[in-house]
Amino acid sequence: MSSEQAPNPEGAQVTRTEEGDFEGNGSRIAWRAWLPETAARGVIVLVHGVAEHSGRYAHVGTRLSEAGFAVYALDHIGHGKSAGGKANIGSMDGAADNVESMLEIAAREQPGVPKFLIAHSMGSLITLYLATRAPIDVAGIVLSAPPLDIPVGNPLQRMFAPVVSKLAPNLGVLMLDSSMISRDPAVVAAYDNDPLVYRGKLPARTGAEMLRATDVVKHRLDQLTVPLLVLHGTADVIAAPSSTDLIERGAASADLTVIRYDGLYHEVFNEPEQDKVLADVMEWLETHLTQQ
Repeated sequence: MSSEQAPNPEGAQVTRTEEGDFEGNGSRIAWRAWLPETAARGVIVLVHGVAEHSGRYAHVGTRLSEAGFAVYALDHIGHGKSAGGKANIGSMDGAADNVESMLEIAAREQPGVPKFLIAHSMGSLITLYLATRAPIDVAGIVLSAPPLDIPVGNPLQRMFAPVVSKLAPNLGVLMLDSSMISRDPAVVAAYDNDPLVYRGKLPARTGAEMLRATDVVKHRLDQLTVPLLVLHGTADVIAAPSSTDLIERGAASADLTVIRYDGLYHEVFNEPEQDKVLADVMEWLETHLTQQ
């Protein structure tokens, strides 16, 4: 485990960063954390999306840690600094297990405070899969761009996806259009030039596992009972906004907030309006801290 102290701009609370790893389900999992110097008021596990890595959320982790949250983020199998085939998550159950393990590690390091999950895109799907598989001990979940409605492939292609996944798990099947992640050209350029971002076609195993998980989660939404905040850009063409409609109609949570951002693309945390998005998340977190 390594650590260092981040700068302290304009008198904000100092953020200390740490990195480490653990033996996950299927592979070695790398993680990083943004930690307040004072006692944490809450602990958050950030769950990133497909083909990217936890380091792209440094601005989110820093903002939250400056507000007193201890923020931990893992790299999924095949992503970032974790081991495994490029962008190949192995299995949805394994990915969910590793998020659960990260949550347990974070809780051990920061005992006695409320725990939250914040997830984006495929990370939101993994989090939904985890939270509907069995009850989890969290004070709330924040989902960004959950991809429950994936409009890719014709019925025949979707039917044969599990077969391709088994026979050729690393076969590239789908290329993501980076221009659709954000309306900020600097964000797109940084994404395209980030050595830890995978820019090839997504492997068949990851695609098949995501498709399978969408079907499973749709049928288990009535098991989703924790407090929930769902964020979605209305101009998201990577994760259809209709996915959030499904959650809004099907989740059993009595504490459900949905925010739709007009005209925003897929990565609401990386859009020009990111300060507004983060402020909305902070307000929701503060409310649910006081309810503990």
